[in-house]
Amino acid sequence: MGTEGGITVRRALDLPGLRAGLPEVLTCENRLDRAVRWVHAGEAPNLPALLKGGELLLTTGLGIGSRPAEQRAFVRRLADSGIAALVVELGPRFSRLPAAIVDAARTAGLPLVQLHREVPFVAVTEAIHTEIVNGHYALLQRAEEVHRRCTQAVLGGGGVPQVLGILADFAANPVFLETPDGRLLFAAGTGTGPVGADPLQVWEGLRGAREARETPPAGAVLVEVPGGGPGAVRARLVLLPVSGSLDAVHRMAAERAAGIIAVVLMQARQEEEVAARGRGDFLTDLAEGRVAPGDAPAQAGVLGFRPGADPLLPVVMRLSPDSAPSGSWALLARAVTEELAAVGVPVLVGVRPVEGRVPLLLALRPGTARPAVADRVAAALRAGAHRAGLEGAGSRTPVVVVVGAPGGWAAAGAGLRHAAEAATAAQGLGERPWYDARSLDIDLLLWRLRDHPDLASFVDRAIGPLREHDRTSRPELLPTLESYLAHAGRKAEAARDLHLNRQTLYNRLARIGELLGTDLDDPQSVLALSLALRARRHTV
Repeated sequence: MGTEGGITVRRALDLPGLRAGLPEVLTCENRLDRAVRWVHAGEAPNLPALLKGGELLLTTGLGIGSRPAEQRAFVRRLADSGIAALVVELGPRFSRLPAAIVDAARTAGLPLVQLHREVPFVAVTEAIHTEIVNGHYALLQRAEEVHRRCTQAVLGGGGVPQVLGILADFAANPVFLETPDGRLLFAAGTGTGPVGADPLQVWEGLRGAREARETPPAGAVLVEVPGGGPGAVRARLVLLPVSGSLDAVHRMAAERAAGIIAVVLMQARQEEEVAARGRGDFLTDLAEGRVAPGDAPAQAGVLGFRPGADPLLPVVMRLSPDSAPSGSWALLARAVTEELAAVGVPVLVGVRPVEGRVPLLLALRPGTARPAVADRVAAALRAGAHRAGLEGAGSRTPVVVVVGAPGGWAAAGAGLRHAAEAATAAQGLGERPWYDARSLDIDLLLWRLRDHPDLASFVDRAIGPLREHDRTSRPELLPTLESYLAHAGRKAEAARDLHLNRQTLYNRLARIGELLGTDLDDPQSVLALSLALRARRHTV
């Protein structure tokens, strides 16, 4: 029996009220750590029927009976009622407790204490009840502190992951949010030690199987998250006693956290978003090396992704900084997942709202060409983004899709990281269905140098006069230079792209060469101008 928030029999005997009676423990001294829920004093023969369990019973023995059989039956009924201990004050009724009472208590596993001096039961009751109430108040304060921290996290823009993280740190054990039928929505570790580093494997080991979900481990705390109407359950909080036992205060804190989670879920329909964020966290941890390649398949399996031995294709969709789903990230995750289902391969999709990214891994089936799969995946991602309310200028959707190189789990993390960085570097490039991460290496290098003053100086030296011209004069000449370089100096194609006749193009190119003081037919000059045009997106 837990003791948190109350006191033990041992503590009650040590309080001044009972200590003044010179208590002597006659039986079950090894059970004095039982919790005392309340104190009751009485002398009636039917006293056992009035008790609910957990009481410390004070009596002089008047109702116990005079015959051994009556005494044994009385003690058995007390033990069956679940009292914490029986305390008998010696005096007119008993100068010493009969052997029948002592033997019955020992047989029933009931702590039996006799008091050698008279004590006022009222004072004893008041002292123990004060101790119990103080303990419960301290318990409530600790749980309320968790509630306060969770509330502040939500008011500060946090969501379910932050609430679960606070609860996991408080319990020093992993915390999980499940659907009512036991599917994992989110896992939060303590942030320290092996448990904090790998809560998904804990869930797989202790909760992954259906029978484990239906029969929780001993000592676990399960709290329902209400929602959707009276009596309805939206989700379930699960605390598992992995690194330490769970006490009453942890259940109280979980109940308060469940109330906050219910509000968040009702406000933002975050069940799907929480699950998508959990998958996004896993993919990000994999990309940043916090998940070892050897552990990744098992953790991905917990999240429903089992590609077998097929190569993994990393893909990242990045939203433009000024765009976001008009509904929610849950809507975006659901729309993208539904569109990707038509691709017909195992896929793991996550969201990273802070970075504005949708990372995913998919299995590349034997015999399928990477470009063909990339075309289908990019189309599905853009269709999902459009369904979620991402609208760009005209018919363009403000997203960039970058596809990495296929490989096994050992290469998947680096591939995701490369694709994510390349997607950031690709913002502002021309519209394409998707970019090969490897083709963006120059843009990625320039993006990494974006804060270096030499890069801005290089851009200014290379195309500064042209930028100044376009600020004050017409027609603008930068678009002409961009088209000319994009077509590798083929003037006829550049003229068609710009809807100009050739002579007009020649005149503009001559004016560009004059302003920049460079020869547009010189390979070194062309290289420098190409780099400057690509770098200007990353400089002020």
